Amino acid sequence: MSKKIYVTTPIYYVNDKPHIGHAYTSVATDFLARYHRIIGNDVRFQTGTDEHGLKIQKAAEKEDIKPIDLCDKNSTKFRELSKILNISNNDFIRTTEDRHIKGAQFLWNKLYENDQIYLDEYTGWYSVSDETFYNEKDLIKDEKGNFKTITGGNVEWISEKSYFFRLSNWSDKLLEYYKNNPDFIMPASKRKEVVSFVSSGLRDLSVSRTSFNWGIKTPNDNAHIMYVWLDALTCYPNGVNYLSDEKEDVSDYWENTTHIVGKDILRHHAVYWPAFLMAANLTLPKRIFAHGWWTNEGNKISKSLGNVIDPIEIIDKYGLDQFRYFMLREVPFGNDGDFSIKALEGRINSDLANDLGNLCQRSLSMVNKHLGNKIKCVSLDKEELEILNSAIELNKNLSDMVMNQNITDYIKSVWDLINNSNKYFNANEPWKKVKVDLDEFNKILFTTAELIKIIAIYIFPIMPSTSKKIFNFLNLEDSNINSEYLKIEEFNDYKINSIEALFPRIT
Repeated sequence: MSKKIYVTTPIYYVNDKPHIGHAYTSVATDFLARYHRIIGNDVRFQTGTDEHGLKIQKAAEKEDIKPIDLCDKNSTKFRELSKILNISNNDFIRTTEDRHIKGAQFLWNKLYENDQIYLDEYTGWYSVSDETFYNEKDLIKDEKGNFKTITGGNVEWISEKSYFFRLSNWSDKLLEYYKNNPDFIMPASKRKEVVSFVSSGLRDLSVSRTSFNWGIKTPNDNAHIMYVWLDALTCYPNGVNYLSDEKEDVSDYWENTTHIVGKDILRHHAVYWPAFLMAANLTLPKRIFAHGWWTNEGNKISKSLGNVIDPIEIIDKYGLDQFRYFMLREVPFGNDGDFSIKALEGRINSDLANDLGNLCQRSLSMVNKHLGNKIKCVSLDKEELEILNSAIELNKNLSDMVMNQNITDYIKSVWDLINNSNKYFNANEPWKKVKVDLDEFNKILFTTAELIKIIAIYIFPIMPSTSKKIFNFLNLEDSNINSEYLKIEEFNDYKINSIEALFPRIT
């Protein structure tokens, strides 16, 4: 039975152009969305841009332009990146849109009406780069004795009037929720970090500012603008019109929401966000999944080191599906990882060109050469039926993996299938059978073609363009690749189109 599924990337901050971390999150979330569509679920997939806050205002001032002009310019870059990455999002939300502003103010009003917000004065450490308030115990000192955030950002001591959210009231309720919903935060290591943080005690959270004006005005007091994280987090329900008294059919997606985020913003999503929603008597998302950071050839990525990775440059040189595969395969999803050109080229040559590319080219070229481009289905032996049915049954395990955002084991399982398909093809030596037993030769090629079709379905979330190319090799309709194709079909007088190399080797 089809389920409504809602998956989201974070909304990306527009103070600068996109980098490899943005691309990674988008590709991973796209993987989840595409797989759910394959198995027939009704998927809503949102990405977008975060466009308020002091950091944006300062970046605009530096360029001597209005904040909205900076936002328009950089938001377009993120929208274009989604197209370049072949991301299948249904929606792209901006926090400067009216629908978002109305939803953010709706949540503020709910919290204010429930006596969860009060006026006081904030005095303490604030990081402009993270747009986050910090307790001193959460900061580190550099070699000069200056406080820094864990991400290396500067902090400044500020004092100003501010509205506060009664976060301290929600410690026990959050801990109880984490206990009763152990899969709410994943992976497990990140859940432990959040539980430890909340268990140490929560202080009330400053949720408004008066020292700058680029943001959403608080509905009850126009002298204040909303803290950028209270503003930004509402983008998720705003994409499905959940934060409204007049909900729409699309609002039903909110019941089954998964947020994919980087580990640096886990606290905002796994502590502040559920607390805001609980305090407003609203439904929480089903899951927060935090992935790791990338380094570049073993070094931390930073502008100062000059080693920021431009995903578009990598794609232009090596190919989009090659880039998507590497990003999803190289690092266990949830862990930190290292981007290495040598490792990328190794994956292309070994996994893609040798394993998958050769399987398709060697077998299907034989059909064109020896069978006049046509495969006839003959009676299958027990061995062939077992290998095909096993390949089809694999989808049950793959589905469980996707439900737990286990992208790593999904890809490994699919590559096991590719390797087993190569073993079947090689062990049966069709190049010998064609000379002595054409029926046996046809049976081997039919079985291999069916395995390739199944593989093409499973790789669609990883490499959608490659999947479609393989379907075109097999002369199958590629506009809606889904699990309906996961069955043994008779290829009677079925024409195989011309075959080309899927992945040029890197030399």
